Amino acid sequence: METMIWLALMVLFLLAEAATVTLVSLWFAAGALVAMAASLLGSPLWLQIALFLVVSALLLACLRDMVRRHFTPGLTRTNVDAIAGSEGYVTADIDNISATGKVKLGGMEWTARSCSGKPIPTGTLVRVERVEGVKAFVTPVEVPSEV
Repeated sequence: METMIWLALMVLFLLAEAATVTLVSLWFAAGALVAMAASLLGSPLWLQIALFLVVSALLLACLRDMVRRHFTPGLTRTNVDAIAGSEGYVTADIDNISATGKVKLGGMEWTARSCSGKPIPTGTLVRVERVEGVKAFVTPVEVPSEV
């Protein structure tokens, strides 16, 4: 009888995993499989439950992130997300106090502010640290001097 309960639980967990694809129910299905095997070998109910809980928790804790990284495709940053970390040139002096400044990033001009609050002159190479709304917050890039 216990074997049938573990089999039903395993099928239920597998169906839940197939419906949600969250990589949570899969580990409980594996725990139910181990508990079902213990049941077939004549183990007491308390041991079956303990095996189910331990195996499920261990698999969930140890393998979930690794499997998720392997099966989840890498996300391609687009639009505003792709701007952070990019470099461009200041096209209009950046001055946070007077709320002015523009940078050219990937062929588009963005309103810009200085991350440090210090003014940045036109022509300076800058890196975008973050984007808030329609403003790019930038810092000057250190250009190595030639000998």
